[in-house]
Formats: sequence, C-alpha cells, structure tokens
Amino acid sequence: MNSILKKSTIVTFALLLSGCANMSVGNLFSHYSAQTNDVYQLVKSGEAKQAYTLEEQEVGGPILDNMELGRIALLSEQYAESKTDFEVAEQAVRVQSDQATISVSDSANQVGSLVTNDNLIDYKPADYELGYLHLYLSLNYLKNNDLEGALVEVRKANYIQEQAKRDREKDLQKAEKEARKEGVKTNVGAILANYPDVGNQLAAVQNGYLFYYSGLLYETNRSLNDAYIDYKRALAVAPNNKTVIESVQRVARKLGMRNDIKMLEKQYGAYQVPKRSDSRVIIIDEQGILPPLSDWRLGLPMWDSQGNFVQYNLALPYYKNTKRQVFPPLKVNGKSLASDQVADVTLMAKNDLNERIPAMVIRQALRVVAKDELRKTSRNSKEEELVNAVFTIFNTLTEQPDTRSWQTLPAQISVTSMSIEPGKNQIQYQGNELDFTVKEGHTVIVWSSRQGNAVTWWHKQLGEI
Repeated sequence: MNSILKKSTIVTFALLLSGCANMSVGNLFSHYSAQTNDVYQLVKSGEAKQAYTLEEQEVGGPILDNMELGRIALLSEQYAESKTDFEVAEQAVRVQSDQATISVSDSANQVGSLVTNDNLIDYKPADYELGYLHLYLSLNYLKNNDLEGALVEVRKANYIQEQAKRDREKDLQKAEKEARKEGVKTNVGAILANYPDVGNQLAAVQNGYLFYYSGLLYETNRSLNDAYIDYKRALAVAPNNKTVIESVQRVARKLGMRNDIKMLEKQYGAYQVPKRSDSRVIIIDEQGILPPLSDWRLGLPMWDSQGNFVQYNLALPYYKNTKRQVFPPLKVNGKSLASDQVADVTLMAKNDLNERIPAMVIRQALRVVAKDELRKTSRNSKEEELVNAVFTIFNTLTEQPDTRSWQTLPAQISVTSMSIEPGKNQIQYQGNELDFTVKEGHTVIVWSSRQGNAVTWWHKQLGEI
C-alpha cells in the first residue's frame, strides 16, 4: 500500500485545523444540494430576487458559486450584477485551466479528499456548464446592444466545451491508472453494477440552444457561412424544430446552395419564402430549472487481513426520476404559442454525470482502501476501541456525495418564431406583459426565462434577416 495512505490521517486532521481550498464544516459533513436547498427552492418557485440575497459564497467554490449568482441575478433582472458574477466565474475557470502543475494546495485537496469526500477537490465545471457560462455572458452583451461582444462569447463557448471534453477524458485515464496501482478494479465493477444511473449513454452531448443562438447572431452580423454551419448543427440536435428548419432553409437560399436546398426540400418540404414586408418575432423560451443531484448510498462489506468484518458506506450523486414541470404556453397578441424544444438541459446534465461517474467511483473505491488502512493503523493505539469508534463515526459523517452542479440552469429551452403585424405587439404570460415594436420586414428576438408564475424577459431588434 502506498505510504501516503498510511500517513493520510495526520494530513487530514492537519487540514481540518489549518484549512484548505474547499474545506468547510458544510462540505465536510454535508453536500452541495443539501446546503443550497433554500435558495434552490426560491429560484424554482420564481422568487429569484429573494434567492439572490440569500445565495451564500464559498459553498461550491469560486467557479460554481459565481455561475449560480450570475444566473440568479439574470433571473432577478439585475443585469449588471449578472455580468460581473459571470465574469468572475470565467476568470476563476481561466486560473484553473492555466494551472499546468499541481500546486501544494491542490495536493492537499487530493489527500484530504482521499479520507473525507470529493467535495474537497476543486470543482471542475461540466462541458455543458462552460458552454452556458459563455452563452449567458453573450446574452448580457446582446442586451447591451453589443453584437460583437456577444459573438466573441459564443466563439469561446464552442472552443471551451471541446477543450473541457478532452480534459475530462484525461482525468478518467489518470483515475484508472491510480486504481490499477492500488488493485481496486474489482470493487469499481461491483459499485458500477449497482449504481442507478449508469449503463445507458444518453444522446445529449450537443447544445442545440447554443448552436441556434450563435447561428442567429452570425446571420444578424451577415456572416452567413458561419450562420449556416451553426444552424445545421442545431438542426442535427433538434431535427423537428420548425424554426431551426426554416433558418437552415433561409440561409441556404441566401448562399445559393442548390444541392443542399434540394435535400432540405426533399426532407422538410418546400420553403415558404416570406414577403419582404413580412415581420417576424423569434422567441427563445427557457423553462424551469434543473433537478438537484441527490444522495445515493451503497453499503460495501469488507474483511480485513485479520478476518474482521467491516461495513463501509459509499456515497454518490444521482438524479432522481421526477416529473418535469409543465408550463402554460406563452401568448403573442393573445394567441397561444406552441413550444418547440431546441435543447434539453436535464438530459445533458444526466449524460454528463454518467460520463463522470466512473472516475468518481474509482475515487470512492480508493477511499475505502484508505479508510480501511487507517482503521488498521489505529490498532497500534492504546485506546484502540475509542480510536476505532471515532474513525467509524468520522468516516460515516464525512462520506458525502459530490452533488455540486449548476442547478439553476433551465431544464429545457424552446425556440419558436411566428409572423406578426408591423408596429406594436405584446407577449403575455400569467398576467405578465412585454410590449415590443417591429418595423415592416424586420425581425425581433424575445428572450424569456420562466420559473413558477414568474418570467424574466426582454427583446432586441435584429433588423432584416
């Protein structure tokens, strides 16, 4: 057994006394979803302004805390604060990615997590979370009428998601190497066989929301080749979305892509070319928020070298099967608007967890080996029974699942467009109203996000597209 395991009890208690990057009583004896439940429930019910005043810092770390703050500020119409919070999160991500070598504090986090829980490891945002971080920064720029700034952020989003995917694959390879060295392969297989969400890889790795939104920005900027590429990527994710289909056909005609036009018409029918005088509204509609990660536990029986039976508890995060909240339709000038989904963030979150679970399980298995080594080492103490009892209680209390995730992201997103009369128009939801005007032959985008009976929304003119 590696000597670091035998000495880790001393390191752990030193960490408890001196503190480390993510050390707190909450992270040691509880987990993220439990600690943030009050704020989560407020956001879910549409009380974002109250949630923003209660959101605590230093629960999920500088990246996650500020992504949550930025999102809640956005929903409570505090746009300047939202942009600042997202920028702080982006800077924290940049600092994390720039760390080419493991620092002393990172080593302490790894050792501390080996005998406590994964919450002591610095939080690395999921691929799709990084995409949404830059998507929301882009939306902040768009609201401030800065199209170029908005475009910069969507370019970042696409690049960073790909980089994050490669980094995650490296992390898994590193964890597997460590597992082989410690001989815990059999344990990992047994745990994975019982874990509730592993086994079905979901086709949820592409963000149709980001692709459609970036395509729309490119088209507004008259960058038609870039717009066409991203619209087609959105179509691959949401092949039945009418607005996405029309966008692909529209730009294909502008680019004069005859072969593509024929294939698109064969699959979707002839494109109805709008009149130059026709006006249009495009509505991006975010609905609900993600379900929080829950606590799944598994009792793992072990026998030590002396034949003594020991019971260890493993704790892993998982998503419960819950009914999705159904929202009444938005109305435009009193007419109900059909919801046409372009992205399912819940599906993306579950898929990301399934991809990360193997590395989590390997760390859990290594932790079991470490804890058993600590328990056997403690037999050298004169107060053997007392020390063993303390270790048993400490291990049970500190074995907490890593439920950290950006849980205030929307559960799903729809994109729908419709023809409207030039002049004054109105969109309605549960007694809330948003007035907007549109010129003849122009297009307006309405961004909305709904939680409970509350809605946050604004509109922008996109001109002639």
